[in-house]
Order: sequence, then structure tokens, then C-alpha cells
Amino acid sequence: MKIAIGRLVRVFAALALFVSAGSAWAQWELDGAKSAVNFISVKNDSVAEVHSFGSLLGYIGGDGKVQLTINLNSVQTLVDIRDQRMKEVLFETVTFPAATVTAAVDPVILTAVAEGGTVFTDLPVTLALHGHEQPLTVPVAVIGEGDGHIRVFSLRPVIIKAADFGLEAGVTALQKLAGLQAISTAVPVTFHLVFSSGK
Repeated sequence: MKIAIGRLVRVFAALALFVSAGSAWAQWELDGAKSAVNFISVKNDSVAEVHSFGSLLGYIGGDGKVQLTINLNSVQTLVDIRDQRMKEVLFETVTFPAATVTAAVDPVILTAVAEGGTVFTDLPVTLALHGHEQPLTVPVAVIGEGDGHIRVFSLRPVIIKAADFGLEAGVTALQKLAGLQAISTAVPVTFHLVFSSGK
């Protein structure tokens, strides 16, 4: 069964997330081991590399509120020195250790997914990153698997702009440290999130 719900939402999370099955208002916990948030950096205008975060926490509360917390100290680029520079110079994790995505799930969506449905929609979320908050619209597919799990996929990359979160100076500093001609200041982000009812 497939249901398209346009703007009937008042939702959720980023970089993701969302939903509920079984009892529509049961609390769902993010399965961090099965979930992923990825972003792509482009250097010197032509070299693209995929990065991720190793530590994610999230939930959908009994009241429908949703939160996804990304531990920025868990950034993984497959290059140790680059990981360290991103933490210290770009994200400044001593001051800003995490990014959070928040929202609230509409009961209509929760009910549809609880019944094993698939929902395609554009979700309004709020991203808090580096001391700044911005509203974003996240196109997602939400799939109820009927076995106590919900999967949430980004349908298209979400573009995060450094200028919106006060990260321009950090990008410039990274560029100089690495001796690069350029680093993109607009970053595509994708995600795959799995929630479990714990039943």
C-alpha cells in the first residue's frame, strides 16, 4: 500500500527521520548501528569524497516529537588528520559537539506507517548546527516494515550551505591547511534511518 501525503505534515527530522508503528504513539528509538548520515565534500572543483558520522542518537516520543542528534566528533572521512581538522577547525566540537534535527510527526502519517504503509512527503525540519538554527525541507520515503521497524530514506540530497551555519571561516581554514585551491561551501547530505519499537 502506497500513500502520498503532500503537505499534510508538520514534521520531523534530517539530515532526517521519523515515524511510528504498532501503537501510533509508541516511542521509537533510532538503531544507530543500522542508520547512516552521509555528506559529500568537493575539493579543487572536481574531486568528490563521501564522509559519514559514526554516532547517531534519535527517537520519536510518545507525544510525536522527533529528535536526531549527530555526534560531530564521530565524523569519518577515512583520513585521520582530516577527521581531526574537521572536528577542531570546521565544527569546533569543543564548543559545538553535536548537530540536532527536530520536528513533530503528524498523527496521520504515524497511522499510515503503523499499518505497514509507505509515505512519500516533503518534511519541514529544524537543523541546529554550530550555534545556528535553520528550517529545511527534507524529501523522504518512510516505510513501515510491519516487524517493529521503520525505515526513512532521503529521496534527494539535502543541500547544507556553510553560510547558513557560520561555517565559512572553517571551510577557508581547512582549505589553507590542506593546500587546496577550493573546497565547496554547499554540501549534499543523504540519510538512511532505522527506528525500532523495541518490542
